Amino acid sequence: MSSNLKFGAGIWHFATYVDRYATDGYGPPRSLIEMIDLAGQVEDLSVVDINYPFVDPDLSLGAVEAALTRNKLSVIGITPEIYTRRFAKGAFTNPDPGIRRLANEMVNDAADVVRRFGADYVKLWPGQDGWDYPFQVDHRKLWQLSIDGIGELASQNPDLKFVIEYKPREPRVHMSYDSVARTLLGIEKMGLPNVGILLDFGHSLYGGESPADAAQLAIDHGRLFGMDVNDNFRSWDDDLIAGSVHPIELFEFFYTLRKNKWEGVWQLDQFPFREDSVAAANSAIGFLKAVDRALDKLDFEAMQAAQDRHDAVAALDLARRALFTSY
Repeated sequence: MSSNLKFGAGIWHFATYVDRYATDGYGPPRSLIEMIDLAGQVEDLSVVDINYPFVDPDLSLGAVEAALTRNKLSVIGITPEIYTRRFAKGAFTNPDPGIRRLANEMVNDAADVVRRFGADYVKLWPGQDGWDYPFQVDHRKLWQLSIDGIGELASQNPDLKFVIEYKPREPRVHMSYDSVARTLLGIEKMGLPNVGILLDFGHSLYGGESPADAAQLAIDHGRLFGMDVNDNFRSWDDDLIAGSVHPIELFEFFYTLRKNKWEGVWQLDQFPFREDSVAAANSAIGFLKAVDRALDKLDFEAMQAAQDRHDAVAALDLARRALFTSY
C-alpha cells in the first residue's frame, strides 16, 4: 500500500437502513457513537464523513470527539442534511426564502463543526434541489438559486472548502447538479476558489458518464476536491461494494487520479442493507489495496503509447494484467 494512501467512509455506511418495504429497518437503529465504534473495527480505515445534525440531538461534540479518539479516527468532512423532508421543495432552490435561509443556517452550523474537528470540507449533496415535472419550475431562476445558495456559503466561509456531490436524480426526478459538466458550469459561474466537486464513482456511472473522464474533466478545471467509491448496475444508485460490478472502470478511474498525481482519501460510500457493514468495508478496502498494487505494476508509458494509438486491445491487456494479478 502506498505510504500516503488513506481510506475513509461515510459514517452512514454503518447505519441501519430502511426502504419502502422494510420501513422499520434492516436491523435495530444505531446511534452515531455505535456507528463510530463499528467504523473503528474496519481495517485501515482512518477517516469518516459525518452527517449533521447528529442522529442523536442531545449528543455533544465532546462525546463524538471522544468516540473518534477511542477508535483512532479523524473527520474528513461534515455533510449537512439539506435533503430531508423539511426541504422537500428544495434547500437552496426552495420557493420559500425562509426555507432557503434555514438551509444556509444549517450549513453554516456544519461549517463550525468542520472547524471544530479540523476536517477538510463541508460536503453538499442538495438532493431535493431540482424538479419533477415539465413546466414545474422556471429553469433560469432555479439554476440561479442553485448557484447563489452555494456561492453565498462559500463567500461566508472563505477559510473552508465546499464540495458538491452531484447526482442525476433521487430524490428529485431531475437534480440541479446532475453531472460533472453542469456542476463545473455552476462552480465556474460562482467564481470562488473554495468550491469544488466530490466525485461519487457510482453517481457518475448512474448518470451515464465514464468516471475516469469525469475525474479528468474536474481535475483539468482544478476542482476535484474529493471522491467516493462504490458500485452499481448503472440503472440505479445501488451503492454496492466497490469493484463488485465495474472493476475495470474503477481501475481506470484510479489510473486517471494517479496519472494526474491527485492525492486524497479513498472514501467508501456504500449501503450494505443486508450485509455486515464491517465486512463490507473490509472487502472494499481489500480490493482498493489491490488497485493500488496494480497501479504500481502498470506500465504507464506503454499505456500512454497504446492510448495515443487508440489501441483498445493493447490498453485493456495492460490494465487486466496489472489488475487481475494484484488481487
